[in-house]
Amino acid sequence: MMTTDVADYFTLGCGRCDRFAKPTCSTRRWIVGLTALRRICRDMGLSETVKWAHPCYMHAGRNIAIIGAFREDFRLTLMNASLLSDPEGLLERQGENSQTAGTLRFVDADRVAEHEPAIRGFLADLMHHAEAGTKVPRQQATFALPDELIAALDDDPDLAEAFAALTPGRQRSWVLHLEGTKVAATRLARIAKARDRIIAGKGAQER
Repeated sequence: MMTTDVADYFTLGCGRCDRFAKPTCSTRRWIVGLTALRRICRDMGLSETVKWAHPCYMHAGRNIAIIGAFREDFRLTLMNASLLSDPEGLLERQGENSQTAGTLRFVDADRVAEHEPAIRGFLADLMHHAEAGTKVPRQQATFALPDELIAALDDDPDLAEAFAALTPGRQRSWVLHLEGTKVAATRLARIAKARDRIIAGKGAQER
């Protein structure tokens, strides 16, 4: 079962794999760095919750950042990173098909302290944009989204962020899945059923 409590994440893990609550869990390896990132986010006045089984930090009703631990590194991923300026080039793309560089990746806990001023700057900028209600420019897709999907993304910020984070191939798989029917009600039902899988970062053909 995926973690739904913040304290459990920092003591047991995310619950997404069989290493949950075991010494081999990635959160155990990177706990010093993860705790440092958590401190910075909380010091900035962000509210702490759990989304997608990871600690998520929010402000003014908008997701600002999410913490993650992996076998080879730990990360702070910034939401709506296309709104940020990154003169030092610290931000990386989440994957080779990601359209926006918005991830701070670490392999050494000491690097968190080194980059703390920049991290605080990124968070402060995103908090300002959240308060101002700044809209993130839509990326120009190479394929048209069905009207029902556009409406669903506009009405559901969490779904919109998750869909935007999908690789182009996964996005297209969902478009093709919806275009398999011309009945609007069926498309809406498919979107509702797909929500959890999209938020989990999966394409239409993935389980």
